Amino acid sequence: MNWQPVKNISTTLQQQIINWFTTQLGQGDLTPGMRLPSQRLLALQFNVNRSTINVVMEELKARGLIETRTGDGTYISEDSWQLLWKETHPKWQQHIDFSVHKPNDDTIQLINEYEQYEHIIRLGTGELSPSLIPTKQIEHSLRELSLTAPVLGYSVPQGSKELREALCHYLQKRGIHTTTNNILITSGALQAFQLIALGLLQPGSFIFQQEASYLNSVHSFQSAGMRMTSVKINEQLQQTLLTKKRNNQGLFYAIPTLDNPTGHCWSNTKRRLVLEACKALAIPIIEDDVYHELLFQPDNELPLKAYDQSGHVLYIGSVSKTLSPGLRIGWIVASESVIKRLADIKMQTDYGSSALSQQLVAHWLQSGMYEQHIKQLRHDLHQRAEFVEQLLQRYIQPYAKWQQPNGGFYIWLRFEKPIINKGLFLELLHQNILINPGYIYQPNDFHHLRLSFAYASYEQLEQGIRQLALAVKQR
Repeated sequence: MNWQPVKNISTTLQQQIINWFTTQLGQGDLTPGMRLPSQRLLALQFNVNRSTINVVMEELKARGLIETRTGDGTYISEDSWQLLWKETHPKWQQHIDFSVHKPNDDTIQLINEYEQYEHIIRLGTGELSPSLIPTKQIEHSLRELSLTAPVLGYSVPQGSKELREALCHYLQKRGIHTTTNNILITSGALQAFQLIALGLLQPGSFIFQQEASYLNSVHSFQSAGMRMTSVKINEQLQQTLLTKKRNNQGLFYAIPTLDNPTGHCWSNTKRRLVLEACKALAIPIIEDDVYHELLFQPDNELPLKAYDQSGHVLYIGSVSKTLSPGLRIGWIVASESVIKRLADIKMQTDYGSSALSQQLVAHWLQSGMYEQHIKQLRHDLHQRAEFVEQLLQRYIQPYAKWQQPNGGFYIWLRFEKPIINKGLFLELLHQNILINPGYIYQPNDFHHLRLSFAYASYEQLEQGIRQLALAVKQR
């Protein structure tokens, strides 16, 4: 042991010796169970006072790296390597536990994990089946696109002007008259929620929603410190909102057309009621309209945004449910000041959505290919819905009720008994059947299940629903 601490430097003698001990321990030169020399000998070897060694020994003992055995001297602790490893490696679990973004519910984490496995029958997935995505047409369109270096560079903050212009024309058919300055292109609708949470609300704000809500299954607002509050939409809505909101900020989240998870559509009366109640209390509305194009039969109900004369409604759309989720293209329509604020935050986070995806979506909207595809997609989804209803009548009818779907992806099954719990979820998962139970959309809802007819193949749908019925029958 030839090493000695250096005097007259900023690091104290005690700290230099402590560092030497931990280095030797980490390198294996000092090993668990090894007996250390006496404090007198250590003081001589390090050429320091014995009081200095005493401070060193107390520090190492406090850290658990050494231990004193009465009448037998001082030893390197048996678990010293483990303790030193913990000291010298990041405490990741502490970082995770105290991070800003909340973890997903355990069931949702399992859903996200098992959705990637091909052998799993996905009865709840809110995604188009690979057979419904127009892969060949998209490939052909990519070959047709005329791309320039500027197009493939970083996007302008609000997104491709060509795409925003195409959206202005397309949204007019929904009764929404807007300009390119009022549109922000996002990386899917989920990013729109994240930008709104970060850019428009203070922690502690209220997010009002229906009792069963898609927002309960994602944590964009919860992680930003928002309070999720369920309300009933009835004649007392304005008073309910006033009582709950008081002097706090708030937003109302709504999917008026083909709600997720229920699949229901609001009547025109209900739309007006929500819009008037929120306007009276200056509560902005997030209108999530990603499913409206998938109505099986056209209706005359306009989006809330079509009635909005004051920029009260933040309107969200996307091609994830209609063309391809992998393109990651969505949009927000809002007042110009809001769009500028959210565009600034978006540029801080991802510097713009995929330039190639934006060009592709613009091409599909301008050429009419998008509307042609939607027409065929509605037909295909309608066939799938009718097939699943036949399966439900054959296998599930004795145990549950549902409403005939008007479009979209989902049937909201209500079982007579509260059996759609974590136990049933895991039991079916063990059989390679993946379901979306109601409790991920509404806490303690063990009666409902969101059944998707959009993703699984016809064979998988029959097998999965038959196994679901058998599992339910045994409970």
